[in-house]
Amino acid sequence: MSWISNVVRPKIRNLLVKREVSPSLWIKCPETGEMVFHRDLEANHFVIPGSGFHMRMTANQRFNHFFDRGAWESIELPEVPIDPLKFRDERRYTDRLRDARTKTGHNDAVLVGAGSVEELPVVAAVQDFDFMGGSLGMAAGEAIITGMQTAKERNHPFVVFAASGGARMQEGVLSLMQLPRTTCAVEDLRAAKLPYIVVLTNPTTGGVTASYAMLGDVHIAEPGALIGFAGPRVIEQTIREKLPEGFQRAEYLRDHGMIDMVVHRHKLRETIARLCRLLGVTAPARETLPALIEPVEA
Repeated sequence: MSWISNVVRPKIRNLLVKREVSPSLWIKCPETGEMVFHRDLEANHFVIPGSGFHMRMTANQRFNHFFDRGAWESIELPEVPIDPLKFRDERRYTDRLRDARTKTGHNDAVLVGAGSVEELPVVAAVQDFDFMGGSLGMAAGEAIITGMQTAKERNHPFVVFAASGGARMQEGVLSLMQLPRTTCAVEDLRAAKLPYIVVLTNPTTGGVTASYAMLGDVHIAEPGALIGFAGPRVIEQTIREKLPEGFQRAEYLRDHGMIDMVVHRHKLRETIARLCRLLGVTAPARETLPALIEPVEA
């Protein structure tokens, strides 16, 4: 009986128990409800295969897919004061920062890196929406400015992947000051005659749209991205009218001249590389390798 009780019954019980499947293994499409295995989604650059819906990407994921062979150099960013206003609403600002840093593994919402895209040298910045909605605070503003200054020093084009809900209210006017500061950095980049390409991802709103995100030489948007200053619901409540279908979406803005093109994520690399070449960027000359084999005399 002990053998039946200790061995056979537990095995039968394990067969009948419903196994729990981690929800993180499957991703649900927000548009169609299609369930996609996370590895298949990652292999497809986080685009739902059936609907073509572009899911959000983290900063690291974006760089790994953007730069050649996923190789890039992280640019060191300056430190800024933490919680200068001692802000508190439902929670302390320092607690929110700590949670966001734990969640993303980054100090703030913007990550800056340098690498190559189709062998062309590029400096790029990515806003991570997972970090407090990609909000623009002092640290994010310094990161954008540092990225542009690095591009200027290296004489490389600058690409920014914008994704933000706007300015960071916990930093008040110090956050709003990043709008003119980043605008001045764009002007410095333009004075150096270096290409500045903006990729607008879902969503790009608020103060980011009111500053560097709409000051590029070329504006590219991912399909279906929400782009604007105030959200459509706020606009409808203000003007008390129904907005047109697709208002503030990437395709609508392209058709009305607000952005230059809408590009599928699979074609972003080649599109940006082609634009860089058209704007005068050339690949660095390859160093001549020393002859490893002595020429054979005839």
